[in-house]
Amino acid sequence: MYLKLFIEGFERRFGGKGKSGGFFRSFTVTGFIIILLVVGSGVAYIMAGRGNVRKIKRHLRTPQHTDPAAMRPGGQDPLVLSRPQTPNATEPEFLSATFLPGRGFNVLQINAFIPGLGEIGLLNSPDLADAARAMSGVEEDSEGQASLLDGAAFLVPWAGRLSGVPSIDGKSASIPWKGTVLNLPANSIETQTPAAFGGLLLNEPSTSVTDQAEPDGASARAVFSSSDVDDEWPSNQETTIAVHLTGHAVEMNVSVRNTGTSPLPVGIGWAPRFAIHGGDRSRTTLRLPATMRTEQRDAHSGMPNGLIRPISGTEYDFSPRNGAPLGDLALSDTFVHLKSSPQDSVIELRDPLAKYGIRITPLSSSIKAIHVFSPAGSDFVSISPQTNYDDPWGREWSETEDTGIAVLSPGQTLEWKIRLELFLLPPTK
Repeated sequence: MYLKLFIEGFERRFGGKGKSGGFFRSFTVTGFIIILLVVGSGVAYIMAGRGNVRKIKRHLRTPQHTDPAAMRPGGQDPLVLSRPQTPNATEPEFLSATFLPGRGFNVLQINAFIPGLGEIGLLNSPDLADAARAMSGVEEDSEGQASLLDGAAFLVPWAGRLSGVPSIDGKSASIPWKGTVLNLPANSIETQTPAAFGGLLLNEPSTSVTDQAEPDGASARAVFSSSDVDDEWPSNQETTIAVHLTGHAVEMNVSVRNTGTSPLPVGIGWAPRFAIHGGDRSRTTLRLPATMRTEQRDAHSGMPNGLIRPISGTEYDFSPRNGAPLGDLALSDTFVHLKSSPQDSVIELRDPLAKYGIRITPLSSSIKAIHVFSPAGSDFVSISPQTNYDDPWGREWSETEDTGIAVLSPGQTLEWKIRLELFLLPPTK
């Protein structure tokens, strides 16, 4: 019926009789329709051949245009965990945390009270309205890239970079793994050369979210179920992110379970961009519980060359108890061979002009690397505790080097867990 109405309208537009017995019977219309069908079939075939079926499926379940007024990045309501400030507080304390369930549970902001500063946002993030505009799911954010620039993204099922062959447009990369080829989204956010970086959770909506109030804070749990891996990842998986907020700490636990029937490679990370409220990055100090640093092949790709260098006595030595100042050192580096003793395993970022520090304590032995990204002169420091090195499947690594990617059998689970704390610094001289 609709086809007939379309043709009659087409005939009227071009001087036909308006009935299917007139212009419709001419060779011109018949040929025109045949050409449309042939061209349409050809385009569909090319799109499928280029792997765009995966993108079409993703866009079917992801809103194409986010209404900033609705402020629902990824099409789901933000989740805020909060607690009241302690009256007459004299110590730093956490007040709230905002999560985006429609965007892989991205931690958009963590608010805290700091004596002398009042309530501040610890992360270098936009407000919710601006985040909703950036996290549109289309064009420059088609694969969730904005989640790596705003807030603190969870990196699953790998952290860091994977080496492969980038596409001509730089938007995807082919990664070999155990005789198969994984076709993954790529970006060049930290480097000039596109690479598979950031995982597949950046733009994923949650399957379920729950939260509850507690005596000194609140907790939440979000689940992300993947059952349509196509050519992106070898097996189905279920990712669960649990968060517990109190005045003294924020604990985060990420677990990934193989829900498929094939072996599942898994890496986990979290990439918060901490704001430098003192305004002087050069005086900000960093402490890392690492003894080694992976050497890069070149600055353009950021990929390792397989060599692991001691950091002692170098400009990359952030191991002293009080850390070392960043100065004018540009950082896009992965630190490995982490210390495991409780007193030595902590990561600390100290902002002396703002008179406070942030402590990150790894709580699971699966965390084997810390990636730090902070360009010289920037107003943030990104610190990513993660389970795997960059390019963990690369041939450059020694066979004895554990690069951190776990391979889970069906039913097995990998866990990643950290704790955030705040502390005051003595007055600067």
